[in-house]
Amino acid sequence: MTDKTIVRSAGTTVWRQIEQALSADILAGNLTERLPNETALAERFSVNRHTVRQAVKALAERGMVEVVHGKGTFVRNDAIAYQMGRKTRFAHSVAKARRAGKSQLLHWSEQAVDGEIAQLLDLRPDAQVLKVESLDLVDDKVIGVGSQCFPLPRFAGFGEIYAQTGKTHLALAHFGVHEFQRRISRVTARLPDKEVAQLLGQPAALPILYVETVYVDERQQAIEYGVTQFGSASVQVLIEPD
Repeated sequence: MTDKTIVRSAGTTVWRQIEQALSADILAGNLTERLPNETALAERFSVNRHTVRQAVKALAERGMVEVVHGKGTFVRNDAIAYQMGRKTRFAHSVAKARRAGKSQLLHWSEQAVDGEIAQLLDLRPDAQVLKVESLDLVDDKVIGVGSQCFPLPRFAGFGEIYAQTGKTHLALAHFGVHEFQRRISRVTARLPDKEVAQLLGQPAALPILYVETVYVDERQQAIEYGVTQFGSASVQVLIEPD
């Protein structure tokens, strides 16, 4: 691995720069299994061991590495494999991985949608939707920041039902939607804004997975446009033919 010298830049602490560099190496597959020890990392970045220790601690808090006392620091390889099937949602992948997942509803509101979202939902421009904001948690750690748009008046009151059930598919069933399927999903890598980065517990300079999805009901009517911003260290996208 090529050694890197950290450039002391204004506004970013040295240990944070080291954390970002190590995170990038992990995501790129350059660091796997066991991390070099503190002495080796200190030499690589030309810093003291205390600075390295702060960076590794931050990686551990984000769930990217695990510190095993007496053995070393190891890269965690337990990212959720989000299987994008025709009739699956993220919750199905969490359950399949036997992990404890839940949604935390933040708030909801009625608002008009722009032209692109209206088109994806087969609505006229400036049509009203119910927008629901929530967090995806796995093992009590936030791994996704989501927003979902449901056409009105069909889904009036959806927010209250969602708050009671805690699951999108259960709330949809309340409105008579028992079968649904994915019409389209679009996955891009982008930098999060400051608020999303804070919610995910990661630096704003670290890319996230930006996943857009449109679901339709059994009559092929669009019922939901959703965006989830996933921490790239916590989720990997798996696309399999149905």
